[in-house]
Amino acid sequence: MECISAIATPVGKGGVAVIRVSGDKALEIASAMTGRGQFEPNRMYAGEIDCGAFRDYGLTVFFRGPRSFTGEDVVEFHCHGGREIARGVFAHTLSLGARPAERGEFTRRAFLNGKLSLTAVEGMGEMIEAESEAHVRAGYSLYTEALLSAVRPLIQEVKCCLAGIDADVDYPEEDLTAASRAETERTLSSLVLTLSDLYGRYGMGVKLKSGVGVALCGRPNAGKSSLLNALLGYDRAIVSAEAGTTRDTVEGCIELDGVLFRITDTAGLRTGESAAEAEGVRRAERAIREADVIVWLKEDDLPPVEFPDNTPLIVVGAKSDLTRREGCDVLVSSVTGEGIAELKRLLYLRGAGEVQDGVYLLTRRQASAVGEALTAAKRALAAVRENAPAELYAQDLTECHLALCRLTGECASDSVIDEIFSHFCVGK
Repeated sequence: MECISAIATPVGKGGVAVIRVSGDKALEIASAMTGRGQFEPNRMYAGEIDCGAFRDYGLTVFFRGPRSFTGEDVVEFHCHGGREIARGVFAHTLSLGARPAERGEFTRRAFLNGKLSLTAVEGMGEMIEAESEAHVRAGYSLYTEALLSAVRPLIQEVKCCLAGIDADVDYPEEDLTAASRAETERTLSSLVLTLSDLYGRYGMGVKLKSGVGVALCGRPNAGKSSLLNALLGYDRAIVSAEAGTTRDTVEGCIELDGVLFRITDTAGLRTGESAAEAEGVRRAERAIREADVIVWLKEDDLPPVEFPDNTPLIVVGAKSDLTRREGCDVLVSSVTGEGIAELKRLLYLRGAGEVQDGVYLLTRRQASAVGEALTAAKRALAAVRENAPAELYAQDLTECHLALCRLTGECASDSVIDEIFSHFCVGK
C-alpha cells in the first residue's frame, strides 16, 4: 500500500515532535534519512536524522507489519520539538516517496487491516476527547474491544438460530421444528435480556461523556451563586445581596470520583419584573428540565415546588450559618463550608452512583445499532411464541444480525466509516 506520512504531535514548540510514516516504503525512507542499513523492530535508534536542508539528532523506531498499529510497516521519527524541525522531517519523507496522510488515515488503515473494530476506533476517539477520568476509562474499554467481546457471542447465537431455521425449512421431513423452536425461544429470551441491559447503559454513557448536568435552583437570593462558587472552589458567579443578580445561567465544572459534573446556577424562580429577568427564569426552567440532578435551595416560608418526575432531587438548606431549615437532605453554608462535602457525595450518588467498570455505549451510532438489534430480537421472540412460520421470524433475526454487524463495523456503510474518521486529526 502507498506510503503515507504526517506529523503526529501538535504543531508548535515542545520537547519532542513525532513524524509517523506507514506503508511499503517506510523502512526504505528510514534508511535513507538515518543512513542505517538495518532496523530491528520495536527498538529505538539514536542518531542523526536527515531533514533535507538540515539535520537533527533524535530517535527512530521501526514497527514491522502486521504487528504494528496500522498492520503495515511503520516508522516513527522522534525529533526535537521545534516547528521547523518537524516540518523539515515531514517534508523530507514526502520527497522520498511518501504522501501526506488524510485525517484519521493511520487509524483507518488499522481498521481496514483488521487491527481494530469500528467500536475500538470510536473508543480511541473518545479517549482523545475525554474531559474526565471516567470518560477515559469508558473510552479505553471500547478501545480494548470490550464491546466487541460482548457482541461477538450474540452475533454467533443469532447465526446459530438462523442455521436452525434453515434446517427446518430445508428438511421438513426430519420434524425438527418443535425442538428448534424451543431452543430458538430460549436463545432469543437470553438475547433480549442481554441487549436490553446493553442498551440501558447508553444513558450513563452519555453522562460519562458529556458530564452529569446539575441545576441549582431556588428563589431569588437563596444562595445559589454562593453555593456554585463553594462547590467549584473559586468565584465563578457574581454574588450580591440584591435579589435577581443572576439573569442568565452560569455554568462551572467539577470532577467527583473521576466523573464530570456540569453545575448550572440558574436565575431565581419568580415572576420577572423585567424582560431580561423573565428570560432568565425561562432559561432556568429549561435548565431544570434538562438536568440529570436538581439541587433545590429550600426556604421554609415558601410552598414546595414541582419538579420533573424521575429526576433525582437534592433538597438543600442553604445559609446554615444563619438559619437551620427543616426537611432537607443536607444543610450547607457557603461561608463556613459546612455540608459541602456531603452535598458532593449526594451529587455523585444520585447523578452517577451506578457507574461501574464495564461496557458503556458512548455514541448515538452505537446506541442506534443496539436499539435496532433489540427491536428486531423482540419481534422475533414474539413471533416464535405465537407459533408464526419460521420464515417470518427469520427475517427479524436477519435484521438483528445486520444491526450487530453494523455496530462492530463488519458491514457498516462507507458514509458511516467516513464520518467517524473525519473527526480524527491528520496524524492519527
